[in-house]
Amino acid sequence: MSAPPSPDDPTSPTVAVLGLGAMGLPMALRLGTELPVRAFDIAAERRELAALGGAVGSGSPALACRTADVAVLAVRDEAQLRTALFGDDGAIHTLRAGAVVVLTSTVGPEAARTVAAALAEREIDLIDAPVSGGPVRAGTGDLLIMVGATDRALARGRRVLDLLASTVHVVGPRPGDGQTMKTVNQLLCGIHTAAAAEALALARALGLDLDTVVEVLGSGAAASFMLADRGPRMARAYTGEVELRSRLDVISKDMHIVGRVASAAGVPTPVAAAATQLYTLAMRQGMAAEDDSTLVTLLAPEAGTAGSVRPDEPTGGAGR
Repeated sequence: MSAPPSPDDPTSPTVAVLGLGAMGLPMALRLGTELPVRAFDIAAERRELAALGGAVGSGSPALACRTADVAVLAVRDEAQLRTALFGDDGAIHTLRAGAVVVLTSTVGPEAARTVAAALAEREIDLIDAPVSGGPVRAGTGDLLIMVGATDRALARGRRVLDLLASTVHVVGPRPGDGQTMKTVNQLLCGIHTAAAAEALALARALGLDLDTVVEVLGSGAAASFMLADRGPRMARAYTGEVELRSRLDVISKDMHIVGRVASAAGVPTPVAAAATQLYTLAMRQGMAAEDDSTLVTLLAPEAGTAGSVRPDEPTGGAGR
C-alpha cells in the first residue's frame, strides 16, 4: 500500500477550500474534478452544494484543513480571512508544517504580508494568489491568477493553481506582490464599471435602447471588458432580471483598498476616488448585496429624467 502524498509531494494534494461564495464554490467544484476536496462555509446550504459536487463538507475551517496539503481561501475580506485562519475554529489549529495556504481573495498587500508572517511561524507557506475572471471562468479553470510567492511555495501549490487558471502570472517572489498587482487591476475594473454605468445611465435618460448602446459601444474605441460583461446586465437592471454575479460591496471594498494603497504610495488617483464615492453612495442606498451592474439604476432611476434633446431642436450653443 502506497503512502499518502506529503506536502513535499505536490502531485496529488488534498485540498481544503474555505469560503464557498460566488467564487469559492465553483473553485471547489473545479478542484474536486481531479483532487480530494474538503470544503467549509458558514452557510450550511453552500456546504451542501459543494457536497453535491463531490466535495466533503466540513463544519469548521479546522476540520476542513485537518488533512489538507493545500488550503484555498476564497473569503470576502480581511476580517473573514483572519477568522478562517486564526479564529477559535480556524485552520491554523490543524494545518501541518509544510502545508500551503493559497489566498485567492483581494485583501490588500499589507494584509497578505502580515498573514504570511503569522503562518511562517508555523512553517506554513502563503501563496498570494488573487484571481480575476468571475464565477463562470472559476468553474472551468479559466481564471487569471496574479501570484506573489517563493519558489518553494509555488512548487507545492502549482497543481491547484493550474487547475483553477488558464493564466498564472508570477509577479513577484513575496506574499503581497500578488495583492499589489490585483490592486492595480481593481483600480481599472472599478473605474471601468462606474464609467459604463454613467454611459448607460446617460443613454437611458436620452431615450436610447440600452442593448443597442452596448452593441455599438462594444464595436469601437469605447469598448472594454467591463462594458461587455456588465453592460448587458445593466440593460436588464431596470426589469429586475439581473443575476447576482459580482456583489457591489466587493468592488466597493476593493476600491477602498486601491485608495489606501495609492495614498501610501503618494500617487494621486482622482478618477478612482470619484468611482469609489459612487460605490459608497450605492452602499448607503442599501445596494451592498446587489450585483454591481445595478449601479446604473442609482444614476438613472427612470428613463428620460434628463430630458431628451430632439435632433431638430436648438441646443443653446453658439451655432454651427
